Amino acid sequence: MAFDHRKYRACQPIPKPDRRWPDRIIQQAPQWCAVDLRDGNQALIKPMDVAQKQRLFDLLVKLGYKQIEIGFPAASQPDFGFCRKLIEEDRVPADVHIQVLTQARDDQIERSFEALAGAPQAIVHVYNSTSRVHREKVFGLDRAGVREIAENGARRVQELAAEHPETRWTFQYSPESFSATELDYALEVVDAVTAIWRPDQGQNVIINLPQTVEMGPPNLFADQIEWMHDHLARREHFSISVHTHNDRAGAVAAAELAVMAGADRVEGTLLGNGERTGNMDLVTMGMNLYAQGVDPEIGFAGMAEIVDVVESCTEIETHPRHPYAGELVFTAFSGSHQDAIRKTLNQQRDDAYWDVAYLPIDPSDLGRRYEEVVRINSQSGKGGVAHILERAYDVNLPRWLQIEFAKVVQQEAEGTGREVDAPTVHALFQRDYLQTPPGWELKTYDLSRTDEGVRAQVCVGDASVELQGQGHGAVEAVASALQQRYGIALAVEAYEEFALGEGTNANAMACIRVQVDGDPYSAAALAEDTTSATLQALLSAVARRVAAAELDTAAVM
Repeated sequence: MAFDHRKYRACQPIPKPDRRWPDRIIQQAPQWCAVDLRDGNQALIKPMDVAQKQRLFDLLVKLGYKQIEIGFPAASQPDFGFCRKLIEEDRVPADVHIQVLTQARDDQIERSFEALAGAPQAIVHVYNSTSRVHREKVFGLDRAGVREIAENGARRVQELAAEHPETRWTFQYSPESFSATELDYALEVVDAVTAIWRPDQGQNVIINLPQTVEMGPPNLFADQIEWMHDHLARREHFSISVHTHNDRAGAVAAAELAVMAGADRVEGTLLGNGERTGNMDLVTMGMNLYAQGVDPEIGFAGMAEIVDVVESCTEIETHPRHPYAGELVFTAFSGSHQDAIRKTLNQQRDDAYWDVAYLPIDPSDLGRRYEEVVRINSQSGKGGVAHILERAYDVNLPRWLQIEFAKVVQQEAEGTGREVDAPTVHALFQRDYLQTPPGWELKTYDLSRTDEGVRAQVCVGDASVELQGQGHGAVEAVASALQQRYGIALAVEAYEEFALGEGTNANAMACIRVQVDGDPYSAAALAEDTTSATLQALLSAVARRVAAAELDTAAVM
């Protein structure tokens, strides 16, 4: 089959010289309506059972959603039964509006009111499709005929609501396929509906303008919403809602731009489950607001619970790179990313705006641990390795040792072909740097100052070998003693000492790098004080050279 773009219509711009939405930003959360239990459920290969629906409904209530579309009771007996269960068992909090969907057909509207009988408050969401392709190829009706469907449905909703004054009713109308409908005709139909419902006389009304199939870019949808906002009769007396789909992967962007263009309300699902490529993702849009300092008025702090419940109820796995919710969404494997994250995290102040490289929000806000942010594989570098040791083990390495040890970890990653976890990183550091060679454990040391400098007497190992030397400081004095005893050329290139925090058996750590007969050796040590740690690190580094020499001699013999 030929791949031919010419079979598709190009999007046509809307002449709108008074376009205002591009200069706006969202400064407060819209009204939210979660449609997981209707639109989300009807998109599943295996629809949810009652227990799954109840669990998901309870999660939506816990998160703070005040409007929840629970089903299509006129089209499904399980949806009807679930609606009755919620009402009869008094499972709907007083501040939550349940919403049901119905076509603009008398029998379906009547069945929907049966399902909602006894509800303290409810939203009846009636719809009919208005696009040219539906009019001409599905219904075989002209504009007037399709408008009459909407008007008849609106009247029947109004009549049945009047028979049940014990319920606080909100009426919602959707010209389905709005984004594919001529704007002048969409306006004509919506105005006809509100002329019947009369929101200007006190009836609660929502006009939902859906992007049933995403057929154009988000900016075009924003133009459509702003045009309707500007031309609708009785506009100030009802809410404009949007319901966007993700066919072109722009559902969240389209919803955000629509709010900038005048929409008051947004429908969507947690993590974006829905028809075809999905619905507008409530988590992503809500967290986008949060990341720019706007309260989404929804509690996303327990993101792990949200993912667990949605996956369990829908039987759909969350992509590991899903915005905000995926397992790997805050995880960096790249060495340069890890280094920048580590450095900027260390400079982040509690009283300052969040300003950390590669992390648009603080992972801890969603219940994520910093240990999950930097993970090590063959692409990682010194910054990531250093971050792991700092965060998980309170071990701070000097830059030169970060570079050296990163190569050790990279060899491990390349050799195994797998991620290197924090315990493995720590074990490699202990093996290659912290482990004291047998017989080289520092027992005691005595330092005294003379006119020539510092004299050091060191007792080493089980045999209590004594080393004596002199220099400008303790390290130089002990290095001098080691040169004399083993006949080596020894130069200390660098060393650093660190005091450790509480919760460790040692109070200090030291890292040292030496040249022995022209070859580099590094080591680290933990001890009760910095001098002991530094001297032990020096002994361990030299021991590695001595042990290597002994192996070479044994091989020759």
